[in-house]
Parts: sequence; C-alpha cells; structure tokens
Amino acid sequence: MFFDKFGIARNVRQSLCSGITVAFLALLTVLFLSCPALATEKADSGAFSLIFENDHFNNTDRHYSNGINFGWIPADSTSQEWVLALSRHIPLFPEDGAIHHGYSFGQSTFTPGDITRNNPPIDDRPYAGWLYGSIHLESGTEQQLDQLVLTLGVVGPASLAELGQKTLHKARAVNKPRGWDKQIEDEPGIVITYQRSWRALTSRFMDLTPHAGAALGNIFTYANSGLTLRTGRNLPPDYGPPRIQPGIPGAMSFAAPQDFSWYLFAGVEGRAVARNIFLDGNTFRDSRSVDKEVLVGDLQFGTVLTWQKVRLSYTHVLRSREFKSQRQRNGFGAIALTVAY
Repeated sequence: MFFDKFGIARNVRQSLCSGITVAFLALLTVLFLSCPALATEKADSGAFSLIFENDHFNNTDRHYSNGINFGWIPADSTSQEWVLALSRHIPLFPEDGAIHHGYSFGQSTFTPGDITRNNPPIDDRPYAGWLYGSIHLESGTEQQLDQLVLTLGVVGPASLAELGQKTLHKARAVNKPRGWDKQIEDEPGIVITYQRSWRALTSRFMDLTPHAGAALGNIFTYANSGLTLRTGRNLPPDYGPPRIQPGIPGAMSFAAPQDFSWYLFAGVEGRAVARNIFLDGNTFRDSRSVDKEVLVGDLQFGTVLTWQKVRLSYTHVLRSREFKSQRQRNGFGAIALTVAY
C-alpha cells in the first residue's frame, strides 16, 4: 500500500508489462524469420491481407469491441521438399492439394457492456486484450480446403489493448474507457486450430460451402461447424474472405479472376465452447470471470468485390449470447482487404 501511494507498484507493473510485450514480439520475430520459405509445388503469387473488425459497424460499443489482423502469404518460387513431406503426413490434408503457408499478427479487444464505469459489474464481461501471431499451413483444391494454424500470444496488460482502445476513442472523441485496471491478468497463450471446408453444389453462379473444425488451447477450446452460401457474377473458386477467429473461416489466398467479379454470401456457424479465457478468466490465477454459454452461434452476411489482384469484402456478424448474464446479443462488422502480388 505504501508503494502504491507513490505510484511505485504501478510503475513496476507497467515495466513488467512492457518487458513481456517486447519479449513476446521478439520471440515471434525470431520464430517467423527463422522459418524457411514454405513453398508451394509450383510458382505462386503471394498476398497481403488486412482485417478490421469493430462493433461500431453495429452501432454498439461492448463485448467484442475491436480486432485487427495483418496477414502475409509469401510469393513462393522454389520447392522445400521437407515442407511438402510434412504436409503430406498431416492425416486430414488432401494428397493432391496445393500447399500454402502464411503468417499473421493481430490484436483483439474485449470490454464490458458499459465502458464508462470505473468498476464494471462483476457479472459483466471483463476487460481483456489478446496480442498474437500465427503461422498458417493450408492444403487446397477447388473442392476442399484444409487449414492448420498455430497461434502464440499474450493476454492481459501486455497485450496493449488498453492503450489501443483509449487511443482510438480519443481520436474519435467518444467516451473514454474506464475500468481497465479490472482487466484479465497477463498470461501467455497458445491455440492450435484446424478447419476443413468443402465447396458443394457448385455452379457458375452459386455454391454451398460446409465447414467443420476445432480449436485447442488455453485461450480457446471449442468444436465448430457450419456452412456458407455464395451467389454472384464470375464466382471465383475460393473459400471467402478471411476472418479473425473464432468465426466462420475464409482464406487469405484467393483466385484472381480475369474480369471484375462480385458475390453476396450468408453463413451460419455453431460452436460448442469448452474454454474461452476472455470469459473464464485466467488459467492459473484469480481474475474476473463470468459463466459462459457452452453453445454459441454466429450468423453472418456480406459482399465481396474482386478486380484483378485486389479483393475487398464487408461482413456483418450477429453473435448469440456468450455468457449467461449477458443482456444483449453481440454484433460487429468486418472489412477485409487482400492484395495479391
């Protein structure tokens, strides 16, 4: 208490958080740069992607408040035999699929229903942040896409979500978020995610894509399944725009059409959730938490525009209640821009 009076404990805590964040980013950089280029079996173009998700698109400011993700698929021109051999030993990958890999970095922010209160109710969703990096490996054909993703990150003050939200709200001149001192504590996180999607009932103007998968880790553990319906002009043989997980899967890679194309889509997904750290709280220490709902559903719809090597999409997501004391359902929008090179 004596040290807190002079702000010493706060400064120490901030220094520790900064140190954890720097160490985490350094670890990801070393990990990613030390990985050899995981090439495809033939020369392929690469792609950059940017995903921005925010509940402002639903005219709300609560729960899953903001997510941003930067992705990169390298342009592969030479074959790495050990990578191809490794992918062939993943039991669920199709033998004739084209192998791609990619990296992504992101941050997600979660808040209670009322961000103006210094001490949010204990039965409301706690403040939390998630700073992470992912390595993606996928095997795809025109009829099937398998995706395996390893994600490492950190939750808590080291995620810098508090700084990000306060900076964004200050720039927009809207309510200042309060109560971040009640957020979930620092904890390293890992998630392994596997998804399979099938293109079914395909035609020139329409297709139906069921999907199923699972996630395992101290951040998320769940099983999921659902489907997506697409219809439009010059419908490309891909699997839709990427999303920040958890959510209906898409892909960073896409088939660039010869001409301008567009399509509309709608999808549903159900998840059976065993673990969600942003609701359950920290794994090995006390923190705020709420009783989560085991079954969670998403309904999404949107549009995709593709011209040459540029794909732009908007997705609107309606999510069912995620915890038992939640008074209102969630909604947010997602903009995704992918540029091939």
